[in-house]
Amino acid sequence: MDRDVIELVLKEFADEQKSTNQHICELIKTAGELKGKLKDFEKHIIKPQTVSDTKPFLLLLQKGLMDIQTIVENQPKSITKKFQLLLFPEQDAKLFYKIVFGRWFLWLTVILAINNIYKWGVHDSDNQKEIKIEQLENDKIRRSWKYLYKHGKKSIQKDMEKAFEHSTLIQDN
Repeated sequence: MDRDVIELVLKEFADEQKSTNQHICELIKTAGELKGKLKDFEKHIIKPQTVSDTKPFLLLLQKGLMDIQTIVENQPKSITKKFQLLLFPEQDAKLFYKIVFGRWFLWLTVILAINNIYKWGVHDSDNQKEIKIEQLENDKIRRSWKYLYKHGKKSIQKDMEKAFEHSTLIQDN
């Protein structure tokens, strides 16, 4: 049985060897053909062929240039906006200055009015804060006066009434 297996393996190996040899021969033949083509290509590179009649190429080139020129002419033109500050306009100077200065003076008065309103608002807000602070102080004094008057002795109450009468007399004068 070992002998049969060995013969079978050797036959398969021999078949593979034959196919490998055939492939190698084909590769050598293809390499030789490619060498020949490469030599022909090198000859053409070293000595290029010259074209004797160039009129068809020139006509084709001119036609292509004409097509490009018509395409460029037919494209929409780009509009560029430019900003100018004209102190001395070229045309209609009176109308220009009437519009420009009319708007400038209008905006100047609007800005000044807004500025004054803002200043008045800040001033009014400060005044309101001061009034609130004074009211809080007066309420504190009034509450302490009433507390002292309710919980104090008779002599303190008399002194407080005298002080109250004295302060109203000073205010009336």
